[in-house]
Amino acid sequence: MLGVRSKSLMRILLYSAAIALLVSPVDSRGKPPISTPRDTPVVGDLDNYLLTTLYKVKDTDTGLVEITREQQFKELITKHDLRLLGGPMLGCVTDTSARFWVRTPGPANVEVIVEERRSAVVRTGPENDYTALIDIQDLQPSTSYAYEVLVDGESAFGREKPEFRTFPSEGQKAAFKVAFGGGARYNPAKEGMWDVIAAHSPDAFLFLGDNVYIDHPLSRTKQRVHYYRRQLRPEFKRLIASTAVYAVYDDHDLGRNDFAGGLDPFRPDWKFQSWKVFRENWNNPYYGGGHQQPGCWVDFSIGDVDFFMLDNRYYRSFEEGTMLGPVQKNWLLTKLKASNAKFKVIASGTLWTEHADKEGKDSWWGVKDEREDIFGFIDREKIGGVILLSADRHRTDVYRIKRPNGYDLYEFETSKLTNDHSHPIKKRALFSFNEGNFFGLLLFDLTKADPEVTFRCITMEKEVVYELTLQRSQLQARDGNP
Repeated sequence: MLGVRSKSLMRILLYSAAIALLVSPVDSRGKPPISTPRDTPVVGDLDNYLLTTLYKVKDTDTGLVEITREQQFKELITKHDLRLLGGPMLGCVTDTSARFWVRTPGPANVEVIVEERRSAVVRTGPENDYTALIDIQDLQPSTSYAYEVLVDGESAFGREKPEFRTFPSEGQKAAFKVAFGGGARYNPAKEGMWDVIAAHSPDAFLFLGDNVYIDHPLSRTKQRVHYYRRQLRPEFKRLIASTAVYAVYDDHDLGRNDFAGGLDPFRPDWKFQSWKVFRENWNNPYYGGGHQQPGCWVDFSIGDVDFFMLDNRYYRSFEEGTMLGPVQKNWLLTKLKASNAKFKVIASGTLWTEHADKEGKDSWWGVKDEREDIFGFIDREKIGGVILLSADRHRTDVYRIKRPNGYDLYEFETSKLTNDHSHPIKKRALFSFNEGNFFGLLLFDLTKADPEVTFRCITMEKEVVYELTLQRSQLQARDGNP
């Protein structure tokens, strides 16, 4: 018989072995990057250069600083007259403010001009991989603005200036659109999806994970190159310049397939480093609990709709029965109880339904008690207007989750923005679709006496293949909150 200490040691060794297997550089599940055809304007040159140089360096924690002084890189930047290597990416929009993310191809002074409002000048440098966050204040609600980005005093756009629209104020009777999805491997043949989404003029876009597909948890260098490639696409740049972007990661962004991070914020140690690269490349209002409690959970509001985006990977431990970890779970329940919004949208990178793939081994059905803690809390506190979003499976699903002690919850899942691969459709869903590529669109109408939200599944060919409208009165327990 093994003694107590021997058993404890054995558990530690087994855990260490599992982690070692997880982070092993040899993993057949990771797919090689799809290269851009060389004749593609601008991106063809730069993508080929990045994949044949920076992507192959031995240093696992470098970025643009490795190439900013290289003659070939400088010649490409000059050839294509690039003042920005990424962005501007709109984010952190409110009824009176907005934030802009940019990446320059070397150290530069950057500022944003919105009509007569001029931001502070921000300097980009290697410490943040040549990115900057630039704030503009004192805007008016539900108002469209054209803007300019100056890099070392020169326009990043020329004559064509992007436009954005501020969000409605709390209490304002407004109608607006929010697009969402996951499954967005860099795929040159499918990058036109971003223009299809932009054509619907959503006020915001929610990236729900597998946003670029990296699968290299040990190399921050490769992670950064994956982001550069997507950020160079003109279709993507057009979308993010005019649509407020909010993002959470999933397994292929933070780690590898079906990755579960465990409860320790800093073990395995590459988890924290991958999180820092994620922060460099998005424009969220905040990232979990910051450096002391890393994560990507975040909330924001558009008028009388509150959005809660969850981190399903960093603290996931099926052995401990948690998807969120205790800090994030407490954050979610506290925020839900405090919300007076007409609709509360809870967005997850993985399925909520009991009919999930893999018998729940990579979804909320794998942590049934924590799932019930959240749903039971919504029932007991009579929190009305909750809608569930999810991603991960390469199809679009709609589910109705029965709640005998509350009201039924509706889940909208979609995760095949640019991927080629599909997962089989689900017969037990209200709707399941996996043909081609698609995204989800939520249309909120708070001008009606009974506010409503409509979900649409829209293909890359611009076809609406499914639509479902829910009235606010359908999403309310008896004697519940307004």
